[in-house]
Amino acid sequence: MRLLTETLHAIKPQDAAARAQAKARLDQLTMPHWALGRLMDMALDLAGQTGTITPEVKRKAIVVMAGDHGVVAEGVSKYPQDVTWQMVANFVGKGAGINALAAQAGADVVVVDMGVVSGLDEIAKDGAILSYPVAKGTANIAKGPAMSREQAIQAIETGIQIARQLILEKGCSVLGVGEMGIGNTTPSSAIIAALTGRPVWEVTGTGTGLNDAEREHKVQVIEKALRVNAVDPTDGLDVLSKVGGFEIGGIAGIILGAASLHTPVMIDGLITTAGALIAQSLCPTCAEYMFAAHKSVERGHIIALERLGKKPLLDLDFRLGEGTGAALAMNLIEASVAILTKVKTFEEAMVSEKTGE
Repeated sequence: MRLLTETLHAIKPQDAAARAQAKARLDQLTMPHWALGRLMDMALDLAGQTGTITPEVKRKAIVVMAGDHGVVAEGVSKYPQDVTWQMVANFVGKGAGINALAAQAGADVVVVDMGVVSGLDEIAKDGAILSYPVAKGTANIAKGPAMSREQAIQAIETGIQIARQLILEKGCSVLGVGEMGIGNTTPSSAIIAALTGRPVWEVTGTGTGLNDAEREHKVQVIEKALRVNAVDPTDGLDVLSKVGGFEIGGIAGIILGAASLHTPVMIDGLITTAGALIAQSLCPTCAEYMFAAHKSVERGHIIALERLGKKPLLDLDFRLGEGTGAALAMNLIEASVAILTKVKTFEEAMVSEKTGE
């Protein structure tokens, strides 16, 4: 747990001086005050996150964490578990939604095996993915803990290590998080219910396209999981180990690792936001380094974002996951940097300011 402890201690609030300098500049740009709204809000955050009023977006990466879930045995998904490794292969073959949107945003796609049951041995040998499986899938949360507390820490520390590598060695200045794992909306909804205190039915959606009866069954499975495991909502590691997933822990680690290095992270939909809640529970300050890409159609997503104190940047009826929303929203980060660094002030442009109301 040494790496996790060191990382938590390294996370500091945004740089107040850089935010003040950015605010002073943004207030004087050649436009009506704050006329570009939330892009200017983002610019303010970026200055605070990076500690400079001239932030640069040098390299971007979407980290797609993959893992399987024992709870699929309860019939909570429309798709068989094999789809997890098949989709990882599709990511490697550049044939998925995340590949298209990441390419459009100029972001690398980094796929990580955090605990896929099977099918990835040859892909891992080729070096096409990062292979750090905690185990071959989690246990069935309807019958007991998803993983041990030690495995939860391992998953988070793996994410931290990957974030450090991408930022310190690969030169990434912005990270996004994505995921792949059949059945993973079930543990995500369990995490959200546990950490927000909201009823399970209120945070549980249709996932891969469940009908009303199937969704009700999913709600019952999650309620049973929370009851059987006696989850402690005051302990993020307990929540993750009891009802979480290896990829969800990895996502939390990416967020914590990035925050410790003053690097912004774009979170995606329901599953990555569940990971963000785990990260927030371990270190509330890390939320200052998050941007919420979009509002998913999954009903628990906006509840989780409210707990994080985040307003989604986009609302496009997305429900794919993979990091697709995070990739698309990365364009907005570059736009906000351009506003902060490229637009001239009234004084610089020699433009007259308004004289009254």
